[in-house]
Formats: sequence, structure tokens, C-alpha cells
Amino acid sequence: MTGGGQSPEGNLSYTDFVLLGFPGLQQFHFLLFVPFFCLYLVNVGANCMVIYTIWVEESLHCPMYLLILLLCVVGLCSTSTVLPQMLLGFLGHASRVSLPGCLAQMFFIYLVTNLDSSVLLMMAVDRYIAICKPLRYEDIMSKHLLVGMILTALIRGISMACFMVILASRLPFCRSNIIQYFACEHMALVSLACGSVSHNSVLGMGVGFGIIIFDGIGILASYTSIVHTALQITSGSLRCKAVHTCSTQLLVMFFIYLSFLSSSIMYRADHLISQDMHNLLSTIYLLLPSTLNPIIYGVRTKEIKQHILRAFRRWQVKAAKP
Repeated sequence: MTGGGQSPEGNLSYTDFVLLGFPGLQQFHFLLFVPFFCLYLVNVGANCMVIYTIWVEESLHCPMYLLILLLCVVGLCSTSTVLPQMLLGFLGHASRVSLPGCLAQMFFIYLVTNLDSSVLLMMAVDRYIAICKPLRYEDIMSKHLLVGMILTALIRGISMACFMVILASRLPFCRSNIIQYFACEHMALVSLACGSVSHNSVLGMGVGFGIIIFDGIGILASYTSIVHTALQITSGSLRCKAVHTCSTQLLVMFFIYLSFLSSSIMYRADHLISQDMHNLLSTIYLLLPSTLNPIIYGVRTKEIKQHILRAFRRWQVKAAKP
């Protein structure tokens, strides 16, 4: 039996948990390890490449590219919060985690999820200023404003993550110590608590969706103004550049929000789908956007693509030298 202490109700309150990952596919865990490990390598490689390119190229040290760098850093942290432990669980058929460790993972999951949404909002604001107020862009979008927005996003993310952790940490867990999931997501842990958890469910969902809706409205308002302004630009080349830049960011946002909504809807329709299918959709939400983001920006952003190709040519030249 795993360790535990006495809950206020006199029941055993577990302090160690087992993450099953994909409970219905236990015999195939080693086979699952291969595609997820490859996905992790692609994720780390693509994000690190874009981060390194923007970091070393001084010509890319402007708000738009620095926000892309920040999005890639958040994506890298997102996968590293979940995937290494999940991969170890595939090799060992289960992954044990203490309650403090589980709460710590929950904290970072909600922190990076919140930061993801915040960065998308900052990128929308940046493009709004660049296209709708181009003559004042450098004055408005200063380093001070950028640092202020990042600090605000960080404070908001930490506050939300702490709120979710505090909600979960106050519960006694006496139903089971088996988490039918690959990570310590809030409801996956809360569902093991004694008694009613509807209060936690409503508060957690309300906070999460409140932030998503707030950011979504800000993003929608920004891009609506951008499209309206772009259509009024007389120069065809400038109009195409504005539309191309915005379409790239909208493509990234589409993947992130679609993955989030799909995972949320399926979680609340868990009686219609298997636990393994729900877990698979959740991994797509957590891993796919952070893997696709650097690839999309690397392919569709001309300046980043040029610097990456230039770096590849330099490496090829060095490798060819005896």
C-alpha cells in the first residue's frame, strides 16, 4: 500500500500516486514510447533551433521576434513538464509521484498553459500596433512595455497556477491513488478526492475559461482591426505582407485554441469515449501546438527561415572541411 495520512473524515488520504498514462494499452507501452519519444525530439529540436536563431541574430531583436522566441520557450517548457515523466512511465509501465511532486507538475502545467495564451495576446497587440499605428510603433512598443507585458503575464500565470494547486491541495484523497492519466492535471487528481468536488470543478473551469475568453476577445478585437486596416492599405505589397504576417499567427492560434477546446469538450464527454482516447486528445493539446509552432514560424516567417538556412549552410561547410 502506498503511503498516506489520516484525512479529516478519518479516511486514508493518499500521499503517493501512480500515473497510468494509457490504462487500456498497458501491454503496448513500449510501442507507444517510440512515437512520443520521436515527437519530443522534434519538439525540442524545432523549438531550440528557432530560439537559438532569434537569440544570436541581432537583426531579429525586435518585439515580434522576441515574442516568437518566448512562445517557443513556453512550448519547450510545456512538453518538458509532462513528456519526460510520461516516457519513463512507458518504460516502467507506470510512473509513481508524490503528492507534492504531483502538485508541482500541476502548477507548471497551468503556468505554461496560461503563458501560452498570454503570449498569443501580446503577439496580437504587437501586430495591431505595427499595422494600425505604424508611425508610432517604436514609441508605443518599447522595451519597457514589452517587459511590463511579460511580467504581467507571468504574475497572472503564477496566480492562476497557485489557485488551481491550492484548490487541489486542500482535499483528502481517499478514493484511490491511481490516476488514469499521464500527468497531474487538476481534475484527474481532484476526481480521487473524498466527497463532492463540484466546487473545485466549477471554480477551476471558471478560472480557466475566464482567462481564455478574456484573451480570446482581445485577440479577436486586435485582428479584426488589423484586417480592417489591411484592406485599406493601397500598396499591394504592404497589404500582402500584413496579411501574411497575421495569417501565420492566426494559424498558430487556431491550432492552440482548437486543441484546448477539443480536449475540454472531450473531458466533459468522457462517458462517450474511452479513457485512452481522452488521454490521447489531451496529449495532442499539450504537445502538438508546441511542436508545430516553431515549424510554422520557421517556414512562413521569411527572416527566420533565411537565418536558419544560412546557419545550415555554415554547418555544412564546416562539416565538409577535413
